[in-house]
Amino acid sequence: MTTTPSPRRIRTDDYHTAGEPFRIVADGAPVPAGATVAERRLSAIGDDDPDGLDALRRLLCFEPRGHADMYGGFIVPPDDDGADFGVLFWHKDGFSTACGHGTIALGVWAVETGRVVADPDGTTVVTIDVPSGRVTASVEQQGGSIRRVTFRNVTSHVIARGVPVSIDGREVAVDLSFSGAIYASVPAAALGLEVTPDHYPALIEAGRAIKWALNDSPLAQHSADPRLSGVYGTIIFDDLGRTADGPHQRNVTVFADGEVDRSPCGSGTGARVALLAADGTLAEGETLTHDSIVGTRFTARFERADASGPANTTRHVIPEITGTAYQTGEHTFVLDPRDALGAGFVLR
Repeated sequence: MTTTPSPRRIRTDDYHTAGEPFRIVADGAPVPAGATVAERRLSAIGDDDPDGLDALRRLLCFEPRGHADMYGGFIVPPDDDGADFGVLFWHKDGFSTACGHGTIALGVWAVETGRVVADPDGTTVVTIDVPSGRVTASVEQQGGSIRRVTFRNVTSHVIARGVPVSIDGREVAVDLSFSGAIYASVPAAALGLEVTPDHYPALIEAGRAIKWALNDSPLAQHSADPRLSGVYGTIIFDDLGRTADGPHQRNVTVFADGEVDRSPCGSGTGARVALLAADGTLAEGETLTHDSIVGTRFTARFERADASGPANTTRHVIPEITGTAYQTGEHTFVLDPRDALGAGFVLR
């Protein structure tokens, strides 16, 4: 008598932050080797075990359980007792160094699940170790209901301005900045586009082209930590003028290899803040209103980096991005060992 092997089951908590999905795996995933989250990320990238973490990423991200623009995170131990937990962020192409929309979702999840004891009529700070450093999500509640979450990112800075890139015979000037990951920024008008769903395919094409044109350049090499090198995404933006509180922009962030962030992009917003603060468009105390391609919104402010630290320069700021996240489901995904599609497939 032949016994059919038992299916593999993985439970997830799913959220969206301003329209961008975030799939959380708190239990049941293997923990990669390493003393820090940054080290565990490298272990996960190099994991070729068919039952390992990278295979699980593909299972949860690829079709038929996910899609080409899926995003999520595996909860792992923090670097030390100063954080509530650590997280390895993932998407269809691998493991990222930062994720602002995911950090906002994790703040909501940590409070709603009771993983972090919260004040029902105040602000609860959730501290999270991510591959690019230690970040926080300040979760504001009123009457036990979450009103908003503010993501405080790692120290961020401008890398370069006006880097020439040729796209389909058109030369455009691109700015590079770091906010947990390296981003390229370019006005949509310079590409002959607008940040609207009507231009979606062309925005993806341009975003991918700019990323890969700059990804291996010397400018995209992180000066202190090579694990943070490479252009993670391209931010294509429209300038919408100013509100009474500060600049107003709309963007689409094309990250990894052609993924599109439905939110205004959390760490990408931090990268924009670094640029706008450096050129004086966003003053300290002002607010950036940052809209997405689907009409959702983050707001952002910044503080100057600690004057006593190594980042004592007007080019270095600490962005704070505010939004919120909502649960979309609780899932138990199953991998039947007889399934010929196995961990799935992706069409892009």
